[in-house]
Amino acid sequence: MRRDVLGWRRKFAVIAPSTNTVVQPDMDGMRPPGITCHYRPILTPNAKAVSNESFKAGIEVIGAGTLDAVRCAMTMEPDALVMGMSSVTFFGGAKGADAFVAGVREVSGLEIAIGSHACTAALNAYGGVRRIAILSPYWPVMNEAVIGYFHDMGFEVVRDIAMQARSWTGIAEFTEAECRAALRQLDGDDVDAIVQVGTNLSMVRLAAAAELWLGKPVLAINTATWWHALRSNGIADKVMGFGRLLEDF
Repeated sequence: MRRDVLGWRRKFAVIAPSTNTVVQPDMDGMRPPGITCHYRPILTPNAKAVSNESFKAGIEVIGAGTLDAVRCAMTMEPDALVMGMSSVTFFGGAKGADAFVAGVREVSGLEIAIGSHACTAALNAYGGVRRIAILSPYWPVMNEAVIGYFHDMGFEVVRDIAMQARSWTGIAEFTEAECRAALRQLDGDDVDAIVQVGTNLSMVRLAAAAELWLGKPVLAINTATWWHALRSNGIADKVMGFGRLLEDF
């Protein structure tokens, strides 16, 4: 069987909002040989004054455009789909996440990795994790949906921080120092692991470093989603430099 000369093991179509500048370089940095990821955007106007009241409406725009982006991606004949946005996959809790997967599978006929279920699989892979803290670039209304999902999956969310980005592109502008300070604020003896959501917030390397100085799992959603895509497609390669998830599991 003839295969793509670069993606001879797997071609992944990565679906993300058009405002997202982080997912593509993050996932490209974690690619084993023979795996390619191909970014296909969801047309997303860059709201400049995101607030707690307007956040959900903006996410609904992203959700509404997802299937069109999937149809576009199917023209490259991918082997699987990777969702490079996280917020949509948390709405409606576990049932909402399952319904999202079912809708995409109906259009594509392919396996799909989504942020919410990928985080659950990753936390279970670490083992012994029940109490977590959540870091997001979102607003409180979205954090409530994230917390609701993790409760459905059997986790207790001890505390959370919503960093409240004022625009979609502004999510990528939070500095490493700001994220590091937030991790320290979230940490405590009552927390088994810290989970970062929001795919336009690049924390794949910071989360890996934080595992060393916090002594517990620190999960970046882009790492979790990419890991889940690899493992679900039979790719067992260890990828160094991005934390225990890709190195040990």
